[in-house]
Amino acid sequence: MTGSSISNSFNLNHNTFLMMKKILLLLVFAVSASALSAQKDMKSKPALRTAQDSASYAYGIVLGNSIKRQLSDDLSSDVLIAALGATLKGDSMQFTPEVANKVFSDYNRAMQIKASEKARMEGKKFLEENKKRPGVVTTASGLQYEVMKRGTGTVSPKETDKVEVHYHGTLINGDVFDSSVERGQPATFGLNQVIKGWTEGLQYMHEGDKYKFFIPSELAYGDRSAGPKIKPGSTLVFEVELLKILGN
Repeated sequence: MTGSSISNSFNLNHNTFLMMKKILLLLVFAVSASALSAQKDMKSKPALRTAQDSASYAYGIVLGNSIKRQLSDDLSSDVLIAALGATLKGDSMQFTPEVANKVFSDYNRAMQIKASEKARMEGKKFLEENKKRPGVVTTASGLQYEVMKRGTGTVSPKETDKVEVHYHGTLINGDVFDSSVERGQPATFGLNQVIKGWTEGLQYMHEGDKYKFFIPSELAYGDRSAGPKIKPGSTLVFEVELLKILGN
């Protein structure tokens, strides 16, 4: 999650994001695999006689590296290239376009569920160990928090209030995915505009408090992804400082 507004980043249209990503990857695969298929028939490296040749070769490297980063290890690149080659040539296919779309969609959904389940199990194990640490409180919802610093405030925000905060968000492995602290700009948002873990957690705080939240996936994004780093099923960790309660 990046950007100056945490409320906007917490309310991304994830379905649209995922669809755009799939379309982009399919286009990349189509163009790159076609080039790879042609490359197989070449017995030597292509001659780069012109600036256009060099640019084309460089573009192939860029796309190839993109495929290596994005292509699932479970997919067969040879079969992918064969299907693309047959499609471009107009040869007979084993699937109609409609069946191909369904097969691809079903496979993606199954892979997402598999990845989400793995991430949830890792998060559950992390939270089970984390709750044993002194100072960590586990609420009825499964949210965990610990107090890092007490402020001088005496009033907690309500669900309908807006607040100003500084936050630093990481995955359970420590990878940072968003941080108003690193940007040097506090975030302002309504408690009813963010993920459930934030809505609940901020209501335990007072102005000046700094808490650390450990948010299970069901109180975060569930089986959705959020941006390039938060995968489906992810447990999230936030350090949050409540600067001001702004009312509603």
